[in-house]
Amino acid sequence: MDASDELLRGADPASLLTLDGVIRSLNDAMATALGRPQEQCLGRDFGHMWSANQRMSAESLVAHAARMKTVAMRVLDFPGPGGAPVACLIEARTVKDPAGDGQLVWVHALDARNDLASLVIPFRLATTAARLGLWMYSPHDHQMEWLGGAPALAALFPDPATSLSAVISAVHPDDREALRQLLRSASARQSPWVKLRYLPEHGGWHQLAAQTRRIQLGYGGPERIFGMLRDDTKQAKRKEKAQAALTAERQRAKDIADFSSALITAATEQELQQVALTRLAATFGATGALLALVDEGRLRVSTDAGIAMWEVDVLHGLPVDHPSALPEAIRTGRPQLILDRQDYLRRWPHGVDFPRLGRLGRDYAVSITPLSESGNQPLGAWLVTYGSGYRPSLDERTLMGTLADLAGQALRRIRLQEARVELATALQQTMLPTLPEHLPGLEVSARYRPSRDGLDIGGDWYDVFVMPDGAIALEIGDAQGHDVGAAAAMGQVRASMRTIAAHEPDPATVLTRTNDLLVTMDATRFASCTLLHIDPDDGQVTGTSAGHVPLLCAHKDGSHSIRELAGGPLLGVVPDTEYREETFTLDEDSALVMVTDGVVEGPGLTLEAGLERAGTLAGTALHDGLNAEETADRILDAAVAVDHLDDVAVLVIRRT
Repeated sequence: MDASDELLRGADPASLLTLDGVIRSLNDAMATALGRPQEQCLGRDFGHMWSANQRMSAESLVAHAARMKTVAMRVLDFPGPGGAPVACLIEARTVKDPAGDGQLVWVHALDARNDLASLVIPFRLATTAARLGLWMYSPHDHQMEWLGGAPALAALFPDPATSLSAVISAVHPDDREALRQLLRSASARQSPWVKLRYLPEHGGWHQLAAQTRRIQLGYGGPERIFGMLRDDTKQAKRKEKAQAALTAERQRAKDIADFSSALITAATEQELQQVALTRLAATFGATGALLALVDEGRLRVSTDAGIAMWEVDVLHGLPVDHPSALPEAIRTGRPQLILDRQDYLRRWPHGVDFPRLGRLGRDYAVSITPLSESGNQPLGAWLVTYGSGYRPSLDERTLMGTLADLAGQALRRIRLQEARVELATALQQTMLPTLPEHLPGLEVSARYRPSRDGLDIGGDWYDVFVMPDGAIALEIGDAQGHDVGAAAAMGQVRASMRTIAAHEPDPATVLTRTNDLLVTMDATRFASCTLLHIDPDDGQVTGTSAGHVPLLCAHKDGSHSIRELAGGPLLGVVPDTEYREETFTLDEDSALVMVTDGVVEGPGLTLEAGLERAGTLAGTALHDGLNAEETADRILDAAVAVDHLDDVAVLVIRRT
């Protein structure tokens, strides 16, 4: 037996390599450990026979022994017969080549069964360098041993050896099964990281992450489950903090978007005031807010719950030219940030006249933002108060200025619309007739509500007048549209019908002549209309309709009926139309109800259902003993609940 055979004779893996790491010879145990037949290993580079994650260690082991001519040791993992890798302490040293004068490197596994701890030293060093912790679990006796690692992690496990049950008891109940599953499923490959909440003896919960791998300690040695531990508590807290900041930022962005949208859609000054006072302090982290609007050269001040009204009474009614902070900001269009009392009194010496503002710096700081820029008509400003010492950032002040500009635009729009509405309302009122005060045997009442679309002026109309023969003429109609043009068309039709009715006693003839006139004039608007003539002595009614809503008849017993009058198409559409009429009798203590479509139609309400509802209301009103005025009010109030954008008109005629 030669010397090389002696070096390879042991049961543990061994091989002889050239100084540059090429395999010259090896025993069966080494071939098995490398996972290849002997003939496939000979002549191959020893380092290349290892897995990628161990190749560098194997190559450095051989190179160190060959270059330094000293003994080198490394712990390397061989593939194990049972699936778990075998952690072996491998020694490399130079020896004389038995076949010549050269040198070889002898690589062989040492018997470490009496010193298993030596096999885990590299793992401990690696985990410590990575700021991780290392523990070892024995499945047979259910014991866990802390092997070391990062000091902060080691402090969580003061007892280096403990039972699995003791460790599990410190794990959050919701995570215990995850730990058991991690140990049960441990294999030769590293597991994914599993998150566990752990409560040490001292301190609060820690967010840990664990990873396991099953390893056999030396050939013929025991299998153990090794676990790496990472403390993600700080990272989790940072993530929670970042998530909280992100959530807060998203909420702030949503609040600002909602604030902007609410300002843009505000339809009245009251709505604008509500938007500003309910959102300002919350959006900017302020303690209180007030809104000052200019009304005939003086301030009209309102406040939220953060600033009591008695504290701002001194500001209410101040002239815009007053030499103090709020009027100056409004007058000049320049925002004002008042940091403390000294700053306030220095810039506005009259501050001693304002007790609340005189406490600046002791209780709070103030930011004032005008609603209009310099050079524009002063509109007002909002003022927010901050806790003492708070300084709004430049971004916050810029954002507040942007929102104030939106509020100013909204206020200008609202006031312009209000002026238009006032004009439209005045125009509408001048075009609506005055009802005759005394009509023998009849009660007449009319109600009108303008459209909520456009200029709040519409084409609905009604008219009541006495004919030359003593009959009472009643008409109701609807000209197309909800604008000044509709109002003009309405006035044109009503005036035409009055003029024609003075010479034509029959309702059908009045509609025929009116239609001819509108067609001849090439009118751009059409109109619907119902015209009645009532004899106050006997209650005889002659009526006709130009495509208008049916007539309602209500009776004292609470009943009602719907009457579709004879007539013809809409006025101003079909030339040479001959309208028809019919005659019936209105009984005593009964009433006729004439309406426009806005009363009986709307979102979710059909014409049939609307007529039925209005008729029921009228019948009930008569049964309850209500007069024409009260009956008209009841019908109009119900129409408002329909939420229709159209204008509405109601004309009630009750025979007494």
